[in-house]
Amino acid sequence: MNKNIAIILAGGSGQRMGQDIPKQFLNVENKPVIIYTLEAFQRHPNIDAIIVVCIEGWHDILKAYAKQFGIDKLVAVVNGGVNGQDSIKRGLLKAKELFSGEDNVIIHDGIRPMISEEIISDNIAKCNLYGNAITVIPCAEAMLLSTEDGLGAEEEIARNTLKRTQTPQAFRLSEILSAHEEAKEKGITNSIASCTLYTSLGRKVYYSTGSEKNVKLTTPEDIDIFKALLHTRKEEWMK
Repeated sequence: MNKNIAIILAGGSGQRMGQDIPKQFLNVENKPVIIYTLEAFQRHPNIDAIIVVCIEGWHDILKAYAKQFGIDKLVAVVNGGVNGQDSIKRGLLKAKELFSGEDNVIIHDGIRPMISEEIISDNIAKCNLYGNAITVIPCAEAMLLSTEDGLGAEEEIARNTLKRTQTPQAFRLSEILSAHEEAKEKGITNSIASCTLYTSLGRKVYYSTGSEKNVKLTTPEDIDIFKALLHTRKEEWMK
């Protein structure tokens, strides 16, 4: 049976948080954000191993936290790259060293700590069915197409044709590696996500089910939302 390898991206510097500490290492309720994320994958019965792509200089701190909080599925920590695409590729290359190309990689933002077991399960299931899976949620807002000057809009985009992407995003390891090699050949070096890398190459991606609770912690306001979710969640949300 193919293995499922979580690749957790924790290479950001947290500049938009206005903090000296990288946002993934900020403490919330006496626990670093990254540990909430790692615990979700540690608990999941179908996750076999975890690789973290970590900001340079924080590897030992991450490993110490992993030991403290019992994250024993952690098999490797690698340096982040010059951008998100490069960081993901570094994690994939480490996975290639340790596992088979037929295994699945489940790529997830370290600063999405409210990831649930249900989201991970559906992501893996859809990847097994279709070869890849992108976590998405519906677009509930009215969407406008800006005019060239960016000051306003004259037309609407039908929201039922749009999806808002999240992570995790799952792929066969061999296929996502081939996509990165093709991107390199075509000069695509700074795609913002694995799903956009795929679509820029003309490859089809498939949806899995996300959640509004699967918030990405980018600003101080997001930390407030995370704290509120922690205080109000039902216990089964984080199981």
